[in-house]
Amino acid sequence: MFLLRKHISVLMLGLALMLGFSTASNAQEKEKPLNRILLVFDGSQSMFGHWESGMKIDIAKQLLNELLDSLKNVDNLELAFRAYGHQSPYISSSQRDCKDTKLEVPFGGGGAWEIKKALDKIQPKGTTPIAYSLEQSAKDFPPCGNCRNMIILITDGIEECAGDPCAVSLALQSKGIVLKPFVIGIGLDFELIDRFKCIGSYFNAKNERSFKDILNVVISQALNPTSVQVNLIDSYGEPTETDVNMTFYDSNTGQMVYNIIHTMNHRGLPDTLSIDPLTSYRMKVHTVPAVTKDSIELTPGIHNIIAIDAPQGDLVLKVQGKHDYENLQAVVRKSGDMETLNLQKIDDKQRYLVGTYDLEILTLPRMYVSGVNVSQSHTTKVEIPQPGMAHVMRKTKGVGDVFLKEGLGLTWLYSLDPELTTESIPLQPGDYTVIFRPIGSKRAFYTIEQDFTIFSGKSQLVELK
Repeated sequence: MFLLRKHISVLMLGLALMLGFSTASNAQEKEKPLNRILLVFDGSQSMFGHWESGMKIDIAKQLLNELLDSLKNVDNLELAFRAYGHQSPYISSSQRDCKDTKLEVPFGGGGAWEIKKALDKIQPKGTTPIAYSLEQSAKDFPPCGNCRNMIILITDGIEECAGDPCAVSLALQSKGIVLKPFVIGIGLDFELIDRFKCIGSYFNAKNERSFKDILNVVISQALNPTSVQVNLIDSYGEPTETDVNMTFYDSNTGQMVYNIIHTMNHRGLPDTLSIDPLTSYRMKVHTVPAVTKDSIELTPGIHNIIAIDAPQGDLVLKVQGKHDYENLQAVVRKSGDMETLNLQKIDDKQRYLVGTYDLEILTLPRMYVSGVNVSQSHTTKVEIPQPGMAHVMRKTKGVGDVFLKEGLGLTWLYSLDPELTTESIPLQPGDYTVIFRPIGSKRAFYTIEQDFTIFSGKSQLVELK
């Protein structure tokens, strides 16, 4: 019986561990965002125009219905439908409804089936308030912590209400409300195309067949993953650099989107990343110093390569012989620049971009080393002279300082601890003076001055009598 209970306990422990590992693993997997697509449809009177086999409105409805049929069973997708120019009739240029837009089917309101019914009821009537419709679409996306909000604008005409669709689109993207919109122009004249490119990714449907193909391309780009490879280029033009963090920022909002440590895959190539192609990025590679690349535009549905120069070498600081330094550090700066890049510890190896650097080594006294060259895949070693040790002893507590003797003058280095009577201070080789006054002495006459010399690797007793 005891063995049976023991066996069951071991089995339950193993099951608990397996569940624990499974939960931890699942927690590490990032939940996929919900894709939300708002179709913004032109219902203005110009859609009654003839286009190849019939009227634009009929052809657009038919092809949109086919698209909606194909999206009925797509997972992780929600659809909504807004139309404009379909409620108020166009009377004249001075009598038109520039607020004629309506959310016909909201997200979660029935999806493809309800959109098909709403689309069937659209009868072209009015004008083309594109900017106002886009502005109102900001309210169509309910709050969501993990959603990709996309707009597909379908139009056969330009803005007719003195609005600025480009400014509105940029504002929506800058506020993080939507990703870059897709714009599908139906039979637009060539000279009008440039007016839409600033709104988003523009596709010009010259005929019925191209309109159908474009609809499929847009949906594919909106939903299908896009692969990205980041090549960190060395001094020889090869993508060999790796093991450095990369931050991707949304160029419009300035928000951080991805933090990824660059990795080589099992084939020795930069690993493939999945990154949303509907955002423009600024990438910061956290080398020392960092390098950046702005205005990164990805092509959806293909393998994109981002190349950035990041040649690196190593720098290590060493002290000659045995030493008594604890936590000695050096300030590292680009040559000729006072901005601190790093505070590097002695004996630690640190990678830097290929270039020339200046070091301020925090010894006593401080050492300055200029023009240190870091080259590709090479370790540059900077050696610091071995210090000596000054053992400063006094009969009583008091106030005092250690100075470096330079020519005819003194340079302050270190203040003695007023609560101690003995201190051991590592100092670089050189000539020094300690000036001290006992704490109980009330007259400057009792100031003690003692000169001493420090040699590498040797101790010096400094007695203040």
